[in-house]
Amino acid sequence: MEAIARYFKFAERGTNIVTESRAGLTTFMVMAYIIFLNGSIITGGMTAAKLTVTPDTIVALAAATCLVAGVMTIAMGLVGNYPLALAAGLGINGIVAYTLIAAKGLTVAGAMGVIVIEGVAITILVVIGLREAIMSAVPLALKRSIGVGIGLFILFIGFVNGGLIVTPQGGTPLVGLSFPTQTGQFVFLFGLLLTFALYVLKIRAALIISIFVTTIVAFVAGVTALPPNGLTVTPSFSTLGNFDLVNSFDKLGAITAILTIFAIMLSDFFDTMGTVTGIAEEAGLTTPDGNVPGIGRVLIVDSLAAVAGGAAGVSSNTTYIESAAGVAEGGKTGFASVVTGALFLLAIILSPLAQVVPGQATAPALVLVGYLMFTLIKDVNVADVEDGLPALLTIILMPLTYDITVGIGAGFISWVLIKLLKRKWNEVHWLMYGVTIAFLVYFAKDWIQTFIK
Repeated sequence: MEAIARYFKFAERGTNIVTESRAGLTTFMVMAYIIFLNGSIITGGMTAAKLTVTPDTIVALAAATCLVAGVMTIAMGLVGNYPLALAAGLGINGIVAYTLIAAKGLTVAGAMGVIVIEGVAITILVVIGLREAIMSAVPLALKRSIGVGIGLFILFIGFVNGGLIVTPQGGTPLVGLSFPTQTGQFVFLFGLLLTFALYVLKIRAALIISIFVTTIVAFVAGVTALPPNGLTVTPSFSTLGNFDLVNSFDKLGAITAILTIFAIMLSDFFDTMGTVTGIAEEAGLTTPDGNVPGIGRVLIVDSLAAVAGGAAGVSSNTTYIESAAGVAEGGKTGFASVVTGALFLLAIILSPLAQVVPGQATAPALVLVGYLMFTLIKDVNVADVEDGLPALLTIILMPLTYDITVGIGAGFISWVLIKLLKRKWNEVHWLMYGVTIAFLVYFAKDWIQTFIK
């Protein structure tokens, strides 16, 4: 006990093992929904791409989600010594499923290869000290707009999975509202109301409670059932190592693949920096000027978590804002993360239950998380055309095109163009000019290809 207290600096940070354990348990409870939600999102993209989804696939995704979250959260506690927990990142897994797999036609392994590459790239940038430089080059309005756009993107996916938003017949590119007439739609509406009610009442484990209760209702209503061969009781790890580093380049071409990787990398960048700084500040662990001591170690673990998530076939793992729940319970050291990580590893035994959790039970969680990400809009000055117009293009084009790259590219190009038109070119970092040119090539690639031929 004394060795643990010294290693995690209990006395220095004014805490103890009981408080840290309680904080770790709290963080796990508010994050546990990802065990079932991550697989639901990825298999949703696979279904949209008309790929086969088996019960083993669902169980393996849940088991690997627990495994990577557990190992990387423990690593964060031991190496970073901050009460930060990691798991498959919401938003990025939606991009993997619905943009890379469903829309762009990558294989599941190819989509995970994209995540491995972007994780390696971020890790290199952290090691050579460029990650923060790139962060500062992108204007704050665009950073926040990317988060808002991804929030609307996963909220949209939630309504699609719940069966209330459908693609009408007749070739129209628009989507429409499906008036609820089917049992699955009513189960989704029940889950949505339950999720909102639990959140409004500030029940800590609102999302995981909602998923379990809605699954029971779905089971009773006949929306879900036990697999024909019965419920598998042994966890599967068949997704481990399921990644392909070249599929994206073969399928998309070098320019599109590189810019797609870059766009996903940007979303990983902004999410982590904001989360880490905010939670460290809430825990009272930042310096007077707002810096996080030892943030390099935190960023290394977070970057390697992206690599680990892709290599395990479950999408990029990143630091969760839900870690704030543990901090609110008094968590101030990495021991809280060790407890959270250990609970994720124990939760592997629950992974077979993922076979009976329907999309209607996890979709409400997507809607709520999408709303929470959308609240960042309050910090974007939309009345100022220099920020507002690029923000609008970034936010609206992500869900409309099912493509994060399109949204980020449109935002970058419009922001730089407006600055140039207003003769404020000195306010644009040179990196923004370079990335904007790259995005222009990305949008014009088909036209450029006609000249190459």
